[in-house]
Amino acid sequence: MTESSGLREAAAEGDVAAIPSAPPRVRRRPAGMRAKRAPDSMPVHSERRVLPYTAEQLFDLVAAVDRYPEFLPWCRAARIVRREGGVFHADLTIGFKGVRREFGSRVETARPRAIDAAPTRGPFRRMSNRWRFADLPEGGCRVDFHVDFEFRSRLLGASISVLFYDAVRRMVAAFEARARALYGAGGREGGAR
Repeated sequence: MTESSGLREAAAEGDVAAIPSAPPRVRRRPAGMRAKRAPDSMPVHSERRVLPYTAEQLFDLVAAVDRYPEFLPWCRAARIVRREGGVFHADLTIGFKGVRREFGSRVETARPRAIDAAPTRGPFRRMSNRWRFADLPEGGCRVDFHVDFEFRSRLLGASISVLFYDAVRRMVAAFEARARALYGAGGREGGAR
């Protein structure tokens, strides 16, 4: 069984524990600490949050890639170019301090439990972006987020690695602010707009 088909089966059965939330080599770094990393590689970031929304609401928010320019820092343009069942392909343009890069992404979804994105073209040598969502019995949703990428250009990689944790912090804050704007401070029924 491939990891992809295992992801779909686990999500279909509601078995969130069977869906990996982060590889064991990843450690969350406290704010302000630099990541230890091998030469030529980018740092990684994983974190877990509990938010006062449903898994479905947060899944819809993250899966709405074409809405990212409305709230996500540095996302200048985004469009979904095609859908194939639980998979879609998106083109995004990221801009920061005069540098603009376009890339394509293949996004695999298992609604409402998981979203995985990987590059299909563009400046990345590799990229892994994973979201896991699990409704909690006491209410709210546990969100596991992981991002790990490396640029083809060492120069671009070196300049971005200095800003990595600040960029991730701003990105996570932007998703949380978008959830508050769409669903209210304590969450409410409905889907992403």
